[in-house]
Amino acid sequence: MGSPDPLDFYDVGALLDDDERLIRETVGRFVDREVAPIIADCFAAERFPIELVPRLAELGLFGATLHGYGCPGLGSVAYGIVCEELERGDSSVRSCVSVQSSLVMGAIHAFGSEEQRSQWLPALARGEKLGCFALTESHGGSDPGRMRTRARRRGAAWALDGAKHWITNGALADVAIVWAAADDGVRALLVEKGAGGFEAHVIKNKLSLRASSTAELVLTDVRVSESARLPEANGLKAALQCLDDARFGIAWGACGAARACIDTVLKYTQSRELFGRPLSHTQLIQTRLADAVRKLAGAQLIAWRLAKLKELGVQERADLAGEVEQRPRCTRYRARLSRHARRGRHHARPRPDAAHAEPRNGGHV
Repeated sequence: MGSPDPLDFYDVGALLDDDERLIRETVGRFVDREVAPIIADCFAAERFPIELVPRLAELGLFGATLHGYGCPGLGSVAYGIVCEELERGDSSVRSCVSVQSSLVMGAIHAFGSEEQRSQWLPALARGEKLGCFALTESHGGSDPGRMRTRARRRGAAWALDGAKHWITNGALADVAIVWAAADDGVRALLVEKGAGGFEAHVIKNKLSLRASSTAELVLTDVRVSESARLPEANGLKAALQCLDDARFGIAWGACGAARACIDTVLKYTQSRELFGRPLSHTQLIQTRLADAVRKLAGAQLIAWRLAKLKELGVQERADLAGEVEQRPRCTRYRARLSRHARRGRHHARPRPDAAHAEPRNGGHV
């Protein structure tokens, strides 16, 4: 028996079937060859690598779990693997795929008319069109119940007024799914790029997710026809259903970010020598690395089990809430581990507060 993979010490990969392993290898190779070489420059320049979109589409990563309309119909475990590998490269790439797949294509597939599905899903799957999910507003944050954007009937059309904030893909999108409060409840309407009164402003000077295209959307008396309304999207429940699907991918993504952090720390501590030996030979570093690998395995097993439950149709919202809760804990821990080990460049001994420091908003995770 060979030496265990230091990033999979508990052999979680043995739970995957042959097709899932092939997907992991294929997407992982794409990340290593095409994402990793450019993402640091993209982060520094606050630029989303739009040139990767055709390759993401070619690999079948947009709308991966949907059936028909040019989508591959992958299982939940396979899609989770996709998200884990992409976020190992950078959160911006996974975010783009999650928004396109779960929030935009998922919403159109679940709540749209057959005409809307036929018009948009094939083009979105091929990467010829990009979409965004316009729900969040600056005053409400994660509370969509405080929505101020309004949709009002104007004859046979709808008039939209309001603003959305922190919208991933917002400045790149060809179509936005805009959630707005109408007289009879919250509705979702498709607003195409170039519509009169519709503007997208890129948000700059971010400390985190700098390679992600994030925008503010402004709607001033934007007119769309009744055919632009998703007919089955009635109330906030529809929007929250889309978010649940997206959070599933985010949970797997946290594992990818953790793997990237642990791999970086492992390589650094093996190469960095102090007092005549590599940092990785010190007991303190070994203990922290072992703890990180153990927690990573726990997160991966939870994500895998959640995917299996989702495939069986028995996964519930509470499971997703617990899984999403692990993401900030998981990523904060790995960020602290990375900073602690790399402080050796400036401090012969780690600062006593290193284990309790909060992560800065600017790292990989």
